[in-house]
Amino acid sequence: MQQRTDPAWPRFVRTPEAARLLDLSPRTLEKHRCEGTGPIYRKLGGRVVYSVADLEAWVEAAARQSTSQAAKARAPSALIPAAGMAR
Repeated sequence: MQQRTDPAWPRFVRTPEAARLLDLSPRTLEKHRCEGTGPIYRKLGGRVVYSVADLEAWVEAAARQSTSQAAKARAPSALIPAAGMAR
């Protein structure tokens, strides 16, 4: 008899379904992934997957009350100088 997965285990979706859930094109989601501006993702073997909870968190982090409200600070990795730039 097959056991059921623990309900606390995260649900993972691949890029096409994640894009559908976010109402984005898969290509837009790929661009966000390359630029580091998208939701957290995981590489399982050669597959890119997103947890539904991470997609929801990314949407919540994008919430604003006004057009003048600044985005939240990015991770410290965004502060690494580009190659060839003086420190």
